[in-house]
Amino acid sequence: MMADEPLVLGIETSCDETGVGIVHGTTLLADAIASSVDTHARFGGVVPEIASRAHLEAMVPTIERALKTAGISARDLDGIAVTAGPGLAGALLVGVSAAKAYAYALGKPLYGVNHLASHICVDQLEHGRLPEPTMALLVSGGHSSLLLSTDITSDVRPMGATIDDAAGEAFDKIARVLDLGFPGGPVIDRLAREGDPEAIHFPRGLSSAKDPAYDFSFSGLKTAVARWIEAKKAAGEEVPVRDVAASFQEAVVDVLTRKAVRACKDEGVDHLMIGGGVAANSRLRALAQERCERAGIRLRVPRPGLCTDNGAMVAALGSEMVARGRAASDLELSADSSLPVTDPHVPGAHAHSHSHDHDHVHEVSKENLYS
Repeated sequence: MMADEPLVLGIETSCDETGVGIVHGTTLLADAIASSVDTHARFGGVVPEIASRAHLEAMVPTIERALKTAGISARDLDGIAVTAGPGLAGALLVGVSAAKAYAYALGKPLYGVNHLASHICVDQLEHGRLPEPTMALLVSGGHSSLLLSTDITSDVRPMGATIDDAAGEAFDKIARVLDLGFPGGPVIDRLAREGDPEAIHFPRGLSSAKDPAYDFSFSGLKTAVARWIEAKKAAGEEVPVRDVAASFQEAVVDVLTRKAVRACKDEGVDHLMIGGGVAANSRLRALAQERCERAGIRLRVPRPGLCTDNGAMVAALGSEMVARGRAASDLELSADSSLPVTDPHVPGAHAHSHSHDHDHVHEVSKENLYS
């Protein structure tokens, strides 16, 4: 660990986890998380107002816990990074306001960073510097995106995204149909291990030759699974929950990995990084590994704790911003619930004059990012 590497604190509040991470260069010193997921579970999904209030209550204690774990004082920091978007507007505001207050009080530079770019950058904390270019497959409850990063601080290009439900959302909805509770990902993963992935053939969305090569669709799959279950129940037969879970999961990860590997080949990129909450799925990891090995691609997947939303990923990207001399954000920084991934960070007004040209991919993924 070099002494002159940036020491950065990162704050993440895009959804229902209050994450605070502290990073020294690419070394993780602290990763404190306060989750309000249990509060949302009884509603079967995240309630924005509850999430915002929970962030407000958890913020200062979580920051203090992270500083204590890292064994540093807030004055030692070289910068404060915060998720400026995309995410739930109210939840983002709490994080951005806290980051501005700390940056102002401590006289430290502020970096408003992109949630998706942070999910890519977090891998540096585990596997060292990200090769450039890197292809990234980000899959979670809010998004399923295929991104090409040639410079994580300034150049992240959307290759494809979900045109309807995100992968994690599909897991949650199928878990609901099977009465497995919320969130659905971990429980389906667990049950699928005991089921037969080839028991039922569910549709693979957008997989024909005329479909967009890198976009995803899980809405039709979700409907097909729900109808299959209904038909079983209507016939008075028992639903083979483990087989349904395994076959549904296989349909999702088959499409995700096939498209990701195809994008790597088409772009001549030999590194694939998988991040986001669904990256914790054991079958996704196994199938991606298998297909990458066959294609001669190096696969990088952070450990599950770094895949879900966390402050460490924000600190990792903030550290990279400082190291590469990127312009800091100013105190007018606002939360942008639909911040496009083409903006890995939001520099201050003096450094930032170009208007946001949101392209089709963003428009589509934004609409249903948090619907």
